[in-house]
Amino acid sequence: MNYTTDCLIIGSGAAGLTLALGLAEKTKVIVLSKETACAGSTNYAQGGIAGVYNIKDDDDSIAAHIKDTCIAGGYLCDEKTVEFVAKNAHDAIQWLIDSGVPFDLKEEKKGDDQSPYHLHREGGHSHRRIFHAEDHTGKSIQETLTALARKHPNITLLENHNAIDLVTTRKLGLAGNRVIGAYVLNNETSHVETICAKFIALCTGGASKVYQYTCNPEVSSGDGIAMAYRAGCRVANMEFNQFHPTTLYCDADRNFLLTEALRGEGAQLKRPDGTRFMQDYDERLELAPRDIVARAIDHEMKKLGADCMYLDISFKEPEFVKKHFPTIYERCLKVGIDITKQPIPIVPAAHFTCGGIMVDNNARTDIENLYAVGECAYTGLHGANRLASNSLLECVVYGKAAATHIMKHLSDAELAPVPDWDESQVTNSDEEVIITHNWHELRLTMWDYVGIVRTNKRLERAMHRIELLKKEVHEYYSNFRVTRNLLELRNLLDVAEIIVKSAMMRKESRGLHYNVDYPNQEEHSGPTILNP
Repeated sequence: MNYTTDCLIIGSGAAGLTLALGLAEKTKVIVLSKETACAGSTNYAQGGIAGVYNIKDDDDSIAAHIKDTCIAGGYLCDEKTVEFVAKNAHDAIQWLIDSGVPFDLKEEKKGDDQSPYHLHREGGHSHRRIFHAEDHTGKSIQETLTALARKHPNITLLENHNAIDLVTTRKLGLAGNRVIGAYVLNNETSHVETICAKFIALCTGGASKVYQYTCNPEVSSGDGIAMAYRAGCRVANMEFNQFHPTTLYCDADRNFLLTEALRGEGAQLKRPDGTRFMQDYDERLELAPRDIVARAIDHEMKKLGADCMYLDISFKEPEFVKKHFPTIYERCLKVGIDITKQPIPIVPAAHFTCGGIMVDNNARTDIENLYAVGECAYTGLHGANRLASNSLLECVVYGKAAATHIMKHLSDAELAPVPDWDESQVTNSDEEVIITHNWHELRLTMWDYVGIVRTNKRLERAMHRIELLKKEVHEYYSNFRVTRNLLELRNLLDVAEIIVKSAMMRKESRGLHYNVDYPNQEEHSGPTILNP
């Protein structure tokens, strides 16, 4: 089946659904999802959404939010972008409230000027400014927006569909470089379909699945970044991969993230012998930015030869812990850990892609009528390290900005025909094991050589292996029918190559990129930009 629409949105998380709902009042929209609409990273975001909503609550300010973001970002953030996002935080949060997201309320409201919402504080933040729905904020946002999208007559949700590649006028040998559609794999029928669209928005999330250990869902395979790069978009700052300091260390539940809000409420990081260690690394202790905390944990594990460190909130009242962190309490209890009585074993894991497809403040990419929103985009907000809970905020602010810009130009855009997918020269594969083997090799290579701590030699080794794997996969892609696993591996190899090239280009250590051979920061630094 082939489709025609005004706007194709690839990705169904907070970014994609914010954009879809912003467009749907006046135009037709198709939202593409690789699995169910709720399978992306938004659904798993625990902490919340950061923003200065009511400065009368305390001495918080938009200026303080901007300052915290730039400090956490290693002063590599684009200050105009940070200001743009921070100033639009109130409207973004109000839109979510109006949409029905059930943010937690204070138990007791004091004074007429205070807002009724209970706010968390997380690492890198100077104030409590994190709106949350218990410890499953992302899930609440995802479910609220998905329900609105499913009810809207102008939104078509195509679940279990994998985007393969963008179709542009340049690829067809025509003038300019305008996006006109996409090829997508229907995972239920295994057939490739075409979608013609006046506008396309990539809202595909990050690429943390390129690493062996990640707290991201299975769909985080860098699809949008890889497709955009192949189509001619610049990408930036892909060397900055955020490793969340605290994910559950347990064979039965390896991908479960433990929200930074735990540390915001006083949870302490400890060695196996019960002693604290963050005082040896940063005066902010457990509330230091994620890059510092992750490196500290990594260093302690290597120094002691330990498999994990521990996060302890058991000294808090049990009812307080259960009330504020019910999901974590229940999840840990299932694997035999009562967090009200014992510390939680933790390790860092790949969590967030701070770089991505270069866009402006309308979310426009280098290709005409192609937009990118959310984790797959590089806006300049995160710099060398993302400040906690700025990610959902970025999704909503730029989703709304993209919707406004597309609506202004909708009447100027025209549909163009997209040629059918040609698979006349390929056959079904009987060697799927090659995909599985190469997948594991890539993820282990990235974890060992391009992880929390890097060296020039490790990066060179990684690049050598990636180049060999790309040759194998390219040959495979050319001869066999596409599958979801093949498409994701192909995209992850492109992203891995971009990450390593970007890391090789940066001759300093800053934020999330730490290279032993260049341990100091350069006096003048800017984004790492790769042209396709």
